[in-house]
Amino acid sequence: MIRILAILFVFISAAAHADAPKKIVSVGGALTETIYALGAGDLVVGSDTTSYYPPAAASTPKVGYQRALSAEGILSLSPDIVILSEESGPPNVLEQLKSAGVTMLVLDAGRSIGDVKENIKILSETLDKQKEGDSLIAGISKAEADLKVAVAAGKAERSVIFILQHSGGAPMVAGSKTAADSIIKLAGAKNAVTGYEGYKPLSPEAATSLAPEILLVTTQGLEQSGGKASLLAAPGVSLTPAAKNGRIVAMDALLLLGFGPRTAEAALELNRQLTHQ
Repeated sequence: MIRILAILFVFISAAAHADAPKKIVSVGGALTETIYALGAGDLVVGSDTTSYYPPAAASTPKVGYQRALSAEGILSLSPDIVILSEESGPPNVLEQLKSAGVTMLVLDAGRSIGDVKENIKILSETLDKQKEGDSLIAGISKAEADLKVAVAAGKAERSVIFILQHSGGAPMVAGSKTAADSIIKLAGAKNAVTGYEGYKPLSPEAATSLAPEILLVTTQGLEQSGGKASLLAAPGVSLTPAAKNGRIVAMDALLLLGFGPRTAEAALELNRQLTHQ
């Protein structure tokens, strides 16, 4: 469900807004990536710290992490619209922006290729980039068709756990209703975690019980943990068949978990890497 927040809760649409926004603050790496993919990157006057792709997005003024935004930073940029994910916050900052009369377009966090296409459609209409949106969706549909062929082959049907954190304490692993769970299943594999939603620490007992064949991490997280050897030796992790066989797949965080315009390509790449493990 799309929520559009504005002073007096004015709803924005292509019909209601004859003029497309000229100054955008974008929050959420996937949404920012989509705006650039639509050819509207020159309108982005600011973004959050998760917005680092394409490279041009990384150089825009930053307004904080998407869950810890700065109202002052956003207001200083005088945007026509703030485009953000439902995961953005904190709530008091959003209230400050609403009270200041800032127009906000809040989109659902994607968990499927269908969600990605819907967000592209909404953004393309908002930014008067319908032709570019149609082209982008067509490209995603092509990658999605290739993905379905790869998944149907069944070669990536491996048991996987995604590790979010692996330093400064017990590793955190993804359960259901997470972006990691969604991308694992989209790639044709299975999440070894089925008993809970969200993230929980990986205890030695859980590691033995889950017995994943492959560890999935982000390249950023793997680097922060000290590298492959350090991760494989982490408490709990070291007890898994994946660690004993040295099976790790690492991918860029935004590509893997963002559910932006490259999601079908990301799932296809994950499928390939799982197949060759």
